[in-house]
Amino acid sequence: MAKEKKVLIFLVDDDALFLKSLEIEFAQNKEYAVKTFPTGELCLEKISQNPDVIILDYHLDGVVKNAINGLETLDKIKTANSQIPVIILSSQDKIEVAVNCMRHLALDYFVKSETVYLRIQHAIATILKYQKIEKTLNWYMDRV
Repeated sequence: MAKEKKVLIFLVDDDALFLKSLEIEFAQNKEYAVKTFPTGELCLEKISQNPDVIILDYHLDGVVKNAINGLETLDKIKTANSQIPVIILSSQDKIEVAVNCMRHLALDYFVKSETVYLRIQHAIATILKYQKIEKTLNWYMDRV
């Protein structure tokens, strides 16, 4: 029986404690392979690995001053591969920030809270379900 490929998730956040807590949560799911990055630049260096999902912090200048922010990172991700779903996380609970993220082609925007991990899990499950449906439809259309 063929071994299923793990879902590759990139986690990008300059808050080391938050990043580690997300990594621990995701690592518990044996279907996921998780890679963490404290800056957008480091994430972009590995973008050729084609992650299935990227969870990206809105602000990314806590570790390296003058580091590119989440929106700049998002734009560069979409330039490299427009098909990678990106979910933005932020402490900001402002509708303008969420709308701006959507304009930059983020799939979703979540405010960091005690329920954010569950919300991300649900979003990833939905993404994977639609990717599977799309793959099945493409397979079928190729044979028709």
